[in-house]
Amino acid sequence: MGTLHYGGSDDYIHIEDRALAHLKLVITTKLRRHESFTLSWKHPDSPIGRSTIWIHPSIPLRFTFDTVEAAELNPRWVQDLMETANSTGGIAPIYEVLEAAEESAAS
Repeated sequence: MGTLHYGGSDDYIHIEDRALAHLKLVITTKLRRHESFTLSWKHPDSPIGRSTIWIHPSIPLRFTFDTVEAAELNPRWVQDLMETANSTGGIAPIYEVLEAAEESAAS
C-alpha cells in the first residue's frame, strides 16, 4: 500500500502501489502544465463517505511506495485517469481495464 502525502499536514492517503503509480503520472503531468484540479476518493471502511482535495502546483506532494520496483504502467488506464482529471469532477480513482481480459472475453 503506497501513500500520497499532501501539503505540510501529517495527513496522508493510502493507495495501492499500482494505482498510485498511475495516479502519480497523471498528477505530475497536470502539475507540470500548471493545471490545478481535484482528487476525490471514497472511504469504504470509515464513517466518512468520501474526501476531495485541491491539487495545485504550489502545494507539496510526496509519493511513497511499499514496493521497490516501479509498476509497469498500463497506457489505457493512464488515459482513462487523464480523462477524469480533465473533467469538471477532477480525478476519481477508477478501476484498471486489462486489455487481455477484454480480448479473451471477445473470443
